[in-house]
Amino acid sequence: MPQINGPFEVKRTSEPPYEDVEGVVLGRSHFDKQFHGPLEATSTVAMIACGTPVKGSAGYVAMERITGTVDGKAGTFCVKHDATMDRGTPHLSITVVPDSGTGALVGLRGSMSIDIQPGGAHFYTLDYDLA
Repeated sequence: MPQINGPFEVKRTSEPPYEDVEGVVLGRSHFDKQFHGPLEATSTVAMIACGTPVKGSAGYVAMERITGTVDGKAGTFCVKHDATMDRGTPHLSITVVPDSGTGALVGLRGSMSIDIQPGGAHFYTLDYDLA
């Protein structure tokens, strides 16, 4: 399975929390991203998150539409984020939504990981198959 990686920038816009029960807070955020390298693209992300009163414990789900090129092939595709933080221990799964590819990305499948460096620099790794 081919693997590509590179940097990306992200801008977050948060809405006010919509529910708070004993410090367990539900909220929504919107993200705009700009990917560079073999994934040359922009994306929009809709996220719903849950924060808890326990430091380092939280979770989120999100859907992201990515528009651009993967190794020079143009189109769009969607990924699904599923993340938890259990008292500081992270778990993140980002999966390409099957059959969400358009243009030259029809049939795209795979998964993505995100690495955030000290200082805030963001990097992606995309493992993909283009049938």
